[in-house]
Amino acid sequence: MLERAGNPRTVQRGFSSSLIFWIFLLPDEMYTALAMQKPIFLSILLAGLCSTSLLAPARAQEHPTGPVLLVVNQGAKNLSVVNVATGQQVATIAEGVTAVHGHEVATSPNGRIAYVPIYGSTGVGKPGLNGHQMLVIDIPTRKIVGRVDFGHGVRPHYPIYNRHDGMLYVTTELNKTVSIINPHTLKIVGSIPTGQEQSHMLAISHNGRRGYTANVGPGTVSVLDIPARKTLAIIPISAETQRISISNDDSMAFTSDQKQPRLAVIDTATNKVKAWVPLPGLGYGTASTKDGRYLLVAVPAAAVVAVVDLHTLKVVRTIAVPKAPQEILVRPDGKVAYVSCNVKSQVAAIDLSTWKVQKLIDVGAGDDGLAWAR
Repeated sequence: MLERAGNPRTVQRGFSSSLIFWIFLLPDEMYTALAMQKPIFLSILLAGLCSTSLLAPARAQEHPTGPVLLVVNQGAKNLSVVNVATGQQVATIAEGVTAVHGHEVATSPNGRIAYVPIYGSTGVGKPGLNGHQMLVIDIPTRKIVGRVDFGHGVRPHYPIYNRHDGMLYVTTELNKTVSIINPHTLKIVGSIPTGQEQSHMLAISHNGRRGYTANVGPGTVSVLDIPARKTLAIIPISAETQRISISNDDSMAFTSDQKQPRLAVIDTATNKVKAWVPLPGLGYGTASTKDGRYLLVAVPAAAVVAVVDLHTLKVVRTIAVPKAPQEILVRPDGKVAYVSCNVKSQVAAIDLSTWKVQKLIDVGAGDDGLAWAR
């Protein structure tokens, strides 16, 4: 069980403390014998001391546990680890794949484990190689510690850790499902049919009971009953749609029309589109601010983030960012929004009190998916 495993530093400290304790209890005649083998004795003692808590702070600095921002770099086929205090990339974790790559990432509640589905070699709906696995990464040690194999090419894409039932939900496009994975055993324990092709992105309500997939090519949204594992409704949106998110109060879901510059606002009580919000270009990823007042919308072609007032359902300002903004993640404290901008290989950090970009963070080529690890 990956998340319940003991801390290796604790084990090391226990071993080394016991070693020193027993050395001090040796009888006098043993000290005489050990003195004749001084180099060996000193090596044993030094090894014990080096494993104790005296050196623990140095190890902790080598592999900080957070908070960090994780960025999936499609072009570089790796995961950036960004120190949010300094706004600098401090490490990269290679996916270890060849012709395929990951797009998105999710983290466990304890902030230690990252989950990166390996989508394939191409974009949604396009011909190419189909991914069949998901990587499990230990963030502090920056190592791949497990894999989930879906058995065949399914183009696994967007993962969400549902904190209410403790399961991991991953869109598996070619199966027209959302797969359910036990994150402790790394076993697939079920699936939810979406009834549509290209179920690319997923949003889950804050109570963990409803799911919403953006089905790109069909231009629809599937509404899922998470506990019952069934499709409740399929909502027509447009000829093509992309990305999806849900409001803080779960009353609205948002997805972007890919044929017209507008945002669909879905009433989750009726499962119907209740309004359209005109945008300054085709929209993409969205995220609500923590106070629930605004929705941030990435507009790739215009290189801006549009800010929609959720009371009036109108764009009230735009924020210039580097080319091709993709995904938006609002920091847990609500003060900063991170925006992946994959043409420039940068993440824009937007100060939500001033609505200005406070920093540009250099990451890897083709940066896209974002996740927070505390």
